[in-house]
Parts: sequence; structure tokens; C-alpha cells
Amino acid sequence: MEKIDFSYLSSVQSITVRLIYQLKGGGFWIVFLLLLLGCQSKPEGNDWEVYKADTYSSSYSSLDQINKDNVDQLEVAWTYRSGDLEEDGYSTMETNPIIVDDVLYGGTPRLNVFALDAETGKELWMYQPFPEDPPRGYMRGVTYWEEGSDKRIFFSAGSYLFALNAETGELVKEFGDGGRVNLNEGLGRDPSTISVKSPSPGIIYKDLIIMGSAVGEGYNSAPGHIRAYNVRTGRQEWIFHTIPQPGELGYDTWEQTKGNQEIAKGGVNNWAGMSLDPERGMVFVPLGSPTYDFYGGDRPGKNLFGNSLVVLDASSGEYIWHYQTVHHDLWDYDLPAPPNLLTVEQNGEEIDAVAQITKTGFTFVFNRETGEPLFEIEERPVPKSNFENENAWPTQPHPVVPEPYIRQNYTRDQVPTLTAEARDSALALFDKYRADGLFTPADPRGTLYYPSTQSGANWGGAAHDPNSGMLYVNANEGPELLSLQRIEQETQASGSLYERGKVFYQRNCATCHGANREGMHPTYPAIANVQDRLTKEEVLNIIEKGGGRMPAFTNITEVQKDAIIAYLYNEKEGTIEESKQNIDKQDNEGGRFINITAYRRLEGPNGLPAIKPPWGTLNAININTGEIEWRIPLGTHPKLADKDIPPTGMESWGGPIVTAGGLLFIGATRDHKFRAFDKDTGELIWETTLPTGGFATPATYMAGGKQYIVIAAGGGRGTNPGDYYVAFVLPDQAISE
Repeated sequence: MEKIDFSYLSSVQSITVRLIYQLKGGGFWIVFLLLLLGCQSKPEGNDWEVYKADTYSSSYSSLDQINKDNVDQLEVAWTYRSGDLEEDGYSTMETNPIIVDDVLYGGTPRLNVFALDAETGKELWMYQPFPEDPPRGYMRGVTYWEEGSDKRIFFSAGSYLFALNAETGELVKEFGDGGRVNLNEGLGRDPSTISVKSPSPGIIYKDLIIMGSAVGEGYNSAPGHIRAYNVRTGRQEWIFHTIPQPGELGYDTWEQTKGNQEIAKGGVNNWAGMSLDPERGMVFVPLGSPTYDFYGGDRPGKNLFGNSLVVLDASSGEYIWHYQTVHHDLWDYDLPAPPNLLTVEQNGEEIDAVAQITKTGFTFVFNRETGEPLFEIEERPVPKSNFENENAWPTQPHPVVPEPYIRQNYTRDQVPTLTAEARDSALALFDKYRADGLFTPADPRGTLYYPSTQSGANWGGAAHDPNSGMLYVNANEGPELLSLQRIEQETQASGSLYERGKVFYQRNCATCHGANREGMHPTYPAIANVQDRLTKEEVLNIIEKGGGRMPAFTNITEVQKDAIIAYLYNEKEGTIEESKQNIDKQDNEGGRFINITAYRRLEGPNGLPAIKPPWGTLNAININTGEIEWRIPLGTHPKLADKDIPPTGMESWGGPIVTAGGLLFIGATRDHKFRAFDKDTGELIWETTLPTGGFATPATYMAGGKQYIVIAAGGGRGTNPGDYYVAFVLPDQAISE
């Protein structure tokens, strides 16, 4: 019997069709029922209506007009520029656009939203949520919903969820407060003291939009609870506590410590997006780590639901099942991408499954309904912590199959050999720092840390080909240094604004911008000489409103404002009025620590990663067997582009898409390239150069009888900033052949 895709139908329609299909077993009945129920058969991939193609997060298209035989004839169809790029090198644009009924919807560097004619690239409308003073940030996608003539676009900017009329770009006034909902509200915290964003788009189930969040990396971050809002009114309909409250499942996995009698932790958030099985009404939510990411002395225990794939009833938010991929995370091993909902063939049986990729190179595969692992997972002993009051969990889950898609250990035989200087520099690290392999926690002498915060997969996620069962993942490989330092206490003893500002910086800023304000290029800017670039007012505006990956400090006091400015501008003479010196102390047991080298890649004297290539790969994983069918380096580092050496691969951001035309498309690398590979072999078939880095997942669709491939090129991450959307199409002659 021919296999039919029912996923596009409503639950009632799907059940009815399935029953009669099984009873009567004929295509006639399917056609009859579809007409009777007032729905049409699913278009063959004409549109890309959801982030990553569909609610299954497949990043797959059934279009094949562009294929292996003609992809080398692709040409630029149109280029759209939003006109609002940020001039500094830290601006970026990570949007995977969606296309509905020949209209393309996307986001801009300044978090504006636009609609284009998908065939010509002509702008139809643009909405600016903050026309006077736009916050910095990034937007990975928007969400579409319709019922009859009511068609809406949902997106998040700043701390708000907005609803727009999809045809006009105007606010839907009846949604929330005049067209928007404050995401800081409804979390059980004072909204004025937290900062919540949602760079990845929400997902629609019936009349609900289900939202995750980005909440910052520091000790005082907001909790990452999952919430669903009514698409018409903006009312919060349900909430799932990712950090369990008293009496809830998982509460006992957060042990109490002195000064921590009530759990008021942050993080455990879904910043990467989620997937949905609409037939079963199940939403699949990958979660990040608890804060603080690199030290857990004040949060002993397994810390559910940190680093867990959590499955909820999409209509109510009720718990169904979960699996924790990292216990008591001390490495920032957030689950980085939406899981792929797919079918796995085992022992002649087809099993509806979910596959979750990770930063560590593991792929966890579960039965979609029960959460039972489809391949063996072992709890293996891992290194102990030598830090005071830190009880690293003694074991961690290791899937036996599928095989990891990155190396999982950084050893002496992995040091680079391109030059003797690079080799000797890397070898010297092993004499200085601890290097005991995967899951080695922070150590008083420092830890060589691999896989690192930016290793393995990231938010671009995997693409899944339902015809071959292949899962395609681009992955990063590079070590970092993990080095903790105790945070000083803000006490009444210090009346110096400069010293108070230094403590504020250590607590809230050093993790990203470095202990000495040197930044971490190209992701986090150096601010050692901020006075040469920004006024004090501009700095305070960024602190209060946030920007990019930086959360807003909404509850910063006037004294703290004066103090951080004094520290950043090296003004050591100012003092605090005696009446304003008292500031709450952090009395948690054992103090608090920060990673002063967080997100700092280990590089040699030549500026190249301190590990043998490849530094970035593209992988094809057979999800049925768990074997890697092929792996290739993705890109060549710009410093080595003119050298006579094999491709090294390089760090990539943004994901692949795969098509029925036999192709895999991906941008993602800092060499500005946009490439097409043979999905069966990994052979490079076509490439072109974008105006700047295309750190976004592309999309494909049909318009005017032609298949288009489009990608956002927003730059940043070490490339020139940009505001481009570039669409490619075949010439008429190639289509008619």
C-alpha cells in the first residue's frame, strides 16, 4: 500500500482519513475524504511555511526542478537589501525566511520584519517594532498563522512577542497590549528585574503559539519556562516550569544549600527552537543548561530539566516524557537545535522517532511516543571536579550508536602540525592545564576543554531526507580554555565607584567580554577601549536594553550605572555616597565563580585553531544504522585559502537544507561561500560567493513556475556586516530542457 503523508491534516481529519484508508485501502477514498473535509492535498513543497521547512524541523523540500544535473547553471534571481545594517562587525542576520502564497517573510539586522514578493524580491511592507531606538539582537525566523481571512505573522524583538497582519504589516491591536505581549511577564519574577528574549521563532499548534526564550548566561538570569499564548488574544494559556517548583516532578533534583532555601535559579531555556508532531499533539522542546553554566556549587543535584529533551502535550503543557543528555551541566552543553521528527527502520519495523543532535557530537534517538532509546545509551564514569563545593555528577550518558560526528577528546596527538611553532605552542598547553577528555570540569589550574561551547552542532540544526533516512549535520571542532575565578563580593567596605564597577563587570560581563575586557572575536566585542567608540549614554543604553546575545539589565540601580561607567572608562576617583553604599551580598555557600575565559577559542600563534584539521565538517548520518555515510571538511580557513594544502574546514553557523533534487545547500562559513553538494556522496557540485557571510539556514520554494533558493547574508562573525537576501534560480533554458 502506498505510504501517505497525513501530517498536514488536522488531528480529527487525520484520524478519520486513516481509519477509512485502512478499511477501504484506496486512493479514491483519500481524494473523496479530502474533498469532503474541505482540505486539499499537501502541495509538493511549493512553500516553506515554517522555520526549518515544517514542524518536524526536517529542513527538507520535495522540490526537484533544481537538481544535480542543472544546479551549476544557477544564477541570481534577485537581491533584497533591508537598508538597516549595523556598521560594526558584530552585526549579523540569522533568519531562515518563510514563504507563504508567493510572499517571503523575514527579519533584518535591526529586528524589523518585512514581506517581499517571492518571485521578484520587491518589498511589500516593512514593520519597525522600535523605530526610534532599535535594540541590537538577532532574529532567526518568524511564525505564520491563518484562519480564514485572518492571517498573522508572529515574531519577537526585544522582550516582546508581536502579532502583525500578514497582508499589511500592521499590528493586530486585539493581540495582547495593542499588538504585543511582554515576555518578561508571567514567569513568577518581577518583570522589571529580568530580561527575556526569543531569537528563535515560536511554533503553532491549533490556536496556540508556543514560545521558548533566551535569558542570559549569568547568575541572575530569568528562568526559561515554556509558555503558550492564544494566537488571537495574546493571553498566556499554559506554562511548563523547566526549573521545577515545589511538588513538581524534578524538584528533588535541585538540592538545597545554605542561602539557597528556595529555588530561584535561571536558565534551562529553549533558545534553539522546537519541533511539533501535530497529529499526536506533542511538542518537543530541547533545553539549555542551568545558570551559572560553568559552576554548580550552589545548585547540587542532577538539575532537571536542564539539558533535557522535554516532550509536552501541546494543548495543555502537561509533561509526557523527557531525557536528560547532561546531568548537572558544567560545560554550557545546551541542546543547540530543534530535534528532527523522523522515521527509523529497525528489524523491518518503521518507528516514529525523534533525533536530537548536540554540541558534544552525540545523536540521541528515541521512540517519539514513549521516549525509549532506539539505540543503546551507556552511563559512563567521567572526571571528578577538584573545585571546592562542586560535586560533578559521576556519570554521563554516552550513546553507543549513532557514532559521534566530531572528535570527543583533545589529546597530544591532536595538536596542529602545520608549523613547528603551532605544534610547540599547543603541546605546552598540556603541561599547564588539565586535559582528561570529554566532561572534564573546570579545574583550579584551568582545563583544556573539548568539545567546547561552540563544538558539534549548533542552532542551524540538521536536515533530514525522509527518502534515504539520512541526517545531515554541519559541525564545529575547536578546543577552548575553561578557567574559573571567584567573584569578589560587593560589600559596604568599598566606597569606590571604580571598584564597585569592577565587581559588577566580573559578575555580569566577564564571561563574554573577557576578564580584561579583551572580548572574544568575532562573537563578542572587545570593550577595553570602549571610550574611543561609544559615549557613556550609548553604553548605558546597551546595558539597559541589551543587544545581540547580551541580555538587558533592566533592574540596574543608579549606583551600579555610575559604577560600571567608572570602571569601563577607567575613572578611579569617584566615590559612592555613604547612604547608597549598602548592596545585597551573595551569601551562597562556597561563593560564586565565573569562567574568565568563556567562549575563548584556543588558537596558536598563527591565529588558527590549536587542533589538527578538520575544524568544521559536513556529515551524513544514516539514522537507520547509526553509521556516518560520509564526512567532508566544510570550507577552508581564509588564512590558508591560497596555500597548497587540503581543505581544512572551518567554523560554521546556520544549517543545511536537503532537496528531492539530490542536493544539499548550505552557506554558514566565513569564506562567504554558498554551496550545493551531492547529498549521496558529499561531492561539491556548485558554489558561489555571497556579498558577505551567510550565517543563516537557506530556504527553497516555487513561485511563477520556478524553484528558488534564498539565503540571508548578514555578515558579522568576522565578516563584513550585511543586510542582504539573495535568491537564486535556473535560467529559462535550463528549466525547459
